[in-house]
Amino acid sequence: MKIFSGIQPTNIVHIGNYLGAIKNWVELQNESDKAIFCIVDLHAVTVPQDPKKLSENILKMGALYIACGIDIEKSTIFVQSSRPEHTELAWILNCHTSMGELQRMTQFKEKSEGQKNYSAGLFNYPTLMAADILLYHATHVPVGEDQKQHIELTRDLAERINKKYGQVFTVPEPIIKKQTARIMALDDPSKKMSKSAPSSSNYIAMTDDEETIKDKIKRAVTDSGSEIKAGPDKPAITNLLNIFAAFSDKSIENLEKEFEDRGYGEFKEALAQTIIDHLSPIQKKYNELIEDQEKLKKILTSGADSLKDEAQKNVSKIKLRIGLGIK
Repeated sequence: MKIFSGIQPTNIVHIGNYLGAIKNWVELQNESDKAIFCIVDLHAVTVPQDPKKLSENILKMGALYIACGIDIEKSTIFVQSSRPEHTELAWILNCHTSMGELQRMTQFKEKSEGQKNYSAGLFNYPTLMAADILLYHATHVPVGEDQKQHIELTRDLAERINKKYGQVFTVPEPIIKKQTARIMALDDPSKKMSKSAPSSSNYIAMTDDEETIKDKIKRAVTDSGSEIKAGPDKPAITNLLNIFAAFSDKSIENLEKEFEDRGYGEFKEALAQTIIDHLSPIQKKYNELIEDQEKLKKILTSGADSLKDEAQKNVSKIKLRIGLGIK
């Protein structure tokens, strides 16, 4: 098993990102033969960015990966743009991808809605993501439910190119942890938790302090009635139970029994404390790491350097197969 995954460097990383991705990576790094975790800064610039903040956020993301439990002795952490082979392979994949395939991508439709001047990068985002994965012959890709369509395109491209030019790419499998695949907003359980939401009550950031976490959970919307039970008719409590289960490693069924005769207030207090207890050591480690930026830079640079030979070899192979360059 060879794992590859990544997250964009943003100023806010919320518990949905953590539960849907990073927490899962920490577990998978112990089960895989090789684990590669990327800070996908090239994906970030598909929309406008402040250069100074982006640079800062790259280092913050690296610190968060390590603070959450990514072990640099077991896994490789690096910055996407530091390996030019990603964009080189992405161009080749673009030339084997139809406009129709990219126009059908749900995320592109959502992010471009109402915009007249979206970037070509936003449109081509899925082929760059495919290049990230195929470049290292990843066998498994842990992703959230919202990225499943992109993995399907990645698989289609790998199979298409393998059929046309011979075995070049490994066809990857997605790993989607169902319970935490789509953490919903605290203020609207019909929408996904999002850092770009109009209100910060939508999410809990990984760096939120105790009082902020307690306040956000206290104000989180609930369903009618007072029963602590998951179900399609109770989307708000189902979402909170999903979060509680993920942070406590208890099953939803056990949590339902635990709070069977207790109200929403008591349930929310316990949930807030569970989140605080889990995030506290992560926040402490993160603050220590972010103070030593030179060390962080060395870790990220070393990760990119360790992948150089493999990335160059794999790009050279596909270029040779499709007839590029002078032989």
